[in-house]
Amino acid sequence: MRSVSASRFGAVCAIKVREKVGISTGYVTAMVDATLYLLCGKIAAGKSTQADKLASQSNTVLIAQDEWLSSLYPNELNTLADYIRCSTRLNAVMGTHVEALLRAGLSVVLDFPANTLKSRQWMKAIVERAGVAHRLYYLDVPDAECKRRLRQRNESGDHEFAPTEADFDQFTSYFVPPAPEEGFNVITIKG
Repeated sequence: MRSVSASRFGAVCAIKVREKVGISTGYVTAMVDATLYLLCGKIAAGKSTQADKLASQSNTVLIAQDEWLSSLYPNELNTLADYIRCSTRLNAVMGTHVEALLRAGLSVVLDFPANTLKSRQWMKAIVERAGVAHRLYYLDVPDAECKRRLRQRNESGDHEFAPTEADFDQFTSYFVPPAPEEGFNVITIKG
């Protein structure tokens, strides 16, 4: 896997807050219960596209792993082992941050891959500690379509990372779709 750019977004500011623009009435609006939105899908399945859609809701924050990793660890993500090392470090600090945002009444779209049992256990613990609702979007896209999208994405150069098809196969070998016994509210999107 090669890094395309240190950060196409500038400084390490990967959190995007989308606020609903409206007419000021002078009244304080009551907070709506927060929700943690999670995404599961293979490389190039459309997780970040779905994350952007979800983050367009008012009082919703998008936290994208790829943006954070490319900003914090430029030129360090070349192998699966590098990804595991760096993403584990990021998760260690991001969990409590996400919990704080949720407790403050903001919904969070966590654009981190919920692709293994271990990653989903970490996410489930955040949901339970914060005491909020959650939705797990499972993008069920065939490998051939993901690889087609991956080639297209790599050619465009618009993504922080440009994994090869061999990288896709390696990462996919660890992919485990969500199962009912995990206790998630799963929304499956076929692609």
